[in-house]
Amino acid sequence: MQVFLQTLIGGISFGAVYALVAMGFSIVYRTMGLVNFAHGSVVMIGAYAASTFYMASRLPFPVAIVVAIVVTGLIGLIIERVLRPLEGRDFDLMLIGTIGFGTVLEALAILIWGATGHAVPSPVTAAPLDVLGIKIRTYSLLVIAVATVATVLLALFLQRTKKGAAMQAVAMDPQAATAVGIHVGRSNAMAFAIGAGLAALAGGLVGPMLYVSPVMGGSLGIKGFAAAIFGGFGSIPGAIVGGMAFGILDSVAAGAFQGYSELIVFLVFAVAVMIRPTGIFGERTVNRA
Repeated sequence: MQVFLQTLIGGISFGAVYALVAMGFSIVYRTMGLVNFAHGSVVMIGAYAASTFYMASRLPFPVAIVVAIVVTGLIGLIIERVLRPLEGRDFDLMLIGTIGFGTVLEALAILIWGATGHAVPSPVTAAPLDVLGIKIRTYSLLVIAVATVATVLLALFLQRTKKGAAMQAVAMDPQAATAVGIHVGRSNAMAFAIGAGLAALAGGLVGPMLYVSPVMGGSLGIKGFAAAIFGGFGSIPGAIVGGMAFGILDSVAAGAFQGYSELIVFLVFAVAVMIRPTGIFGERTVNRA
């Protein structure tokens, strides 16, 4: 029982990271109707940026993550600006463009940091907490807390601010939003920047939990994408639930099936999608294709 509970806590911490990645996918999709296939690579760039500023520049870990968020936010703005002329004209070319950006970001990461990758020391040196015989890593609790705060702030931004309301209006009907004076291009740019910022936060947090390398974005991107689909693509609550479910399933499968864990996880995911193709919360966005 203790082993199961420890596995559960580890799964929740990874689930929090997957939820952040899934929310990044969802916020772009719900605003533009576009799947940003470069998102996993942006997560990887965020992990590298945060670890570099933390280890090489000796910045405090929270400051390093904030700087990484700014860097990837700018990358998100650049991607949106390059794709903007294609908005409403060639949707397929926009998808191909995001794939191209992902390839470019991976090549840049290898050029700047090399292909070998590196480990990131935990910024929390406190000993694991002992709760009724269950050893809980202090850093895991930090990851869960930071992801929770980021989720609450995102929800408040979307529901309580004019810019958040404008983004939701664009998601529902871009033509009507334009008619009432909302700048659709700016809303799309903001969606890309926020999505990239969430990617950097996820990458920065997962750095001390995994090995930072140019290929890590592929695994995190696929799992975050799957979590978004499982929860209901375009739904922020769905991204949270999907991320948590995927993290817990991943952790339990790793303990029970070891080398076959990812096979088991994606088999369960495939069955779940066949049972409910629209995900737990269903489709929440307008299809722009």
